[in-house]
Amino acid sequence: MLPIDEAAHSSRWRRRHPVDKAVLGLGLTVLAISLPPWPGAALVMMTALTVMLGPAGVPGRRLWRAYRVPLGFCVTGAATLLVRVGGDGFVGLAEGGPQRAGELLLRTSAASLGVLLFAFTTPMSDLLPRLVKAGVPAPVVDVALVTYRMSFLLLDSVRSVRQAQAARLGHTTRAAAWRSLAGLGATAFVRAFDRAARLQNGLAGRGYDGTLRVLVPKARVSARFTTASAALLAALITLTLVLEGPLS
Repeated sequence: MLPIDEAAHSSRWRRRHPVDKAVLGLGLTVLAISLPPWPGAALVMMTALTVMLGPAGVPGRRLWRAYRVPLGFCVTGAATLLVRVGGDGFVGLAEGGPQRAGELLLRTSAASLGVLLFAFTTPMSDLLPRLVKAGVPAPVVDVALVTYRMSFLLLDSVRSVRQAQAARLGHTTRAAAWRSLAGLGATAFVRAFDRAARLQNGLAGRGYDGTLRVLVPKARVSARFTTASAALLAALITLTLVLEGPLS
């Protein structure tokens, strides 16, 4: 299981309905995109960090390990606004590039934290089965469930093969590492098809009728939590509009 999934299953908000957490996490994401980057996105970022490290109880080390990947994409995307191609020289500094790059970095990094807030508190096993009631076709949800569960089995298989290759000195030289990588890919491909065939045979033997029935933990939408989240979002909007003039 991935660290973000382990954190979601052990989260303090594990038993809350996904709608409660979607209002807060995805609401922060929408505000990060729609509000002015300064001070709106900065306020959203601080709020998301405070909620995750405080009430949600997300471990700081796990949060950083998950956040540094999207943060790297955010920095890379913002860096492209610093330069221009063409004009007097082939490559040069873009006019107003630092400001636009900073604004983009604020927006994207704050939006990523809003998504991570939802991901760190909502296991996929709780979210996907409920999508059927939201109008998503059942076959689409079934494919997503199977893909989600199979991915962990494949990751375990890849880890086992890599450990076996390392024990047989399969990574001592560059040529050996490339051969091991090719063997790893071939083994994972064969095992994926083998597991899929066994899964299909198992479902057929159990009378599969086109719908995967799974147990979903009972949870109710909390009106108090949803109202508090909406109030927090409204307060962020108001504070941004108040501070936008003096800080700009």
